[in-house]
Amino acid sequence: MALSDLLKQLLSDVADLKDIPTEGAFNIRNNGKSEGRRSTKNIRIEPKENGSGLDIYIAPYTKNESVHIPALITASDVHDVVYNDFHIGEGAEVNIVAGCGIHNCGCDTSMHEGIHRFFLGKGSKVYYEEKHIGEGDGTGERIINPTTEVFAEEDSYLEMDTVQLKGVDSTKRVSSAKLAAGATMVIREKIMTHGKQTAETSFDVELNGTGSSAKLISRSVAKDESKQLFRSKITGNAACYGHSECDAIIMDQGVVAAEPEIKANHVDASLIHEAAIGKIAGDQLVKLMTLGLSEKEAEEQIINGFLK
Repeated sequence: MALSDLLKQLLSDVADLKDIPTEGAFNIRNNGKSEGRRSTKNIRIEPKENGSGLDIYIAPYTKNESVHIPALITASDVHDVVYNDFHIGEGAEVNIVAGCGIHNCGCDTSMHEGIHRFFLGKGSKVYYEEKHIGEGDGTGERIINPTTEVFAEEDSYLEMDTVQLKGVDSTKRVSSAKLAAGATMVIREKIMTHGKQTAETSFDVELNGTGSSAKLISRSVAKDESKQLFRSKITGNAACYGHSECDAIIMDQGVVAAEPEIKANHVDASLIHEAAIGKIAGDQLVKLMTLGLSEKEAEEQIINGFLK
């Protein structure tokens, strides 16, 4: 399996791969078709019968293994929709690296919509990375709309890191989860928009079991005339803990809105929401500029530290 230089660059950007991986399970998708796939003894990747996506099966008690499933678009006027289901066996621990890169050099819109469902068995642990980028010198839009659904059994754990820092004209990121007793979910997202880009984030989490917990953390920067919307809803249906946090830096004519909702249906549900939106503090800029940085360089340093 030989990949073009463009595919190799996109793979590096979204999944930290330089080429076809030599170890571990993977599926590389480009313009709606597989460029290569491999299963391992403990990780089985099977295409769905209708060709719309994949079923990924992680055997019970699998340890120290990973699976890469990046989705790439390298043409204009492509609308790619993929449905991937992850079946995580009891007691398994696995790293999953997804992500989407769109390289659009044409005048038509290219769009990727990824619907990922996670079925976490008892006591399983998943570390999930998802990076989104858009590039190319065409005038066509680059749109990425990821949907994530989580069904977590007792004492399971999901840690999810999502990053989108450049080139995506429009994104709608929808995540939902239902957590059983002792299950934990941690989601961290980092977003930067510029120009006239738009980004919407929506979390909807149900804490259904005793001792379940969720932490949702969003950090974002809105530049130029870009617009962002952060929605979060945490429902506590048992003795549980939920924390939603939205921190945003606004620059130029950017717009950021936060719409939190927390609902406790149990006397021992503990739910917290925090939100902070504001510009870069003037004293931070002055301090860095006294060290010899220009105002623009100082801004970049502050933003990089904020999104680190």
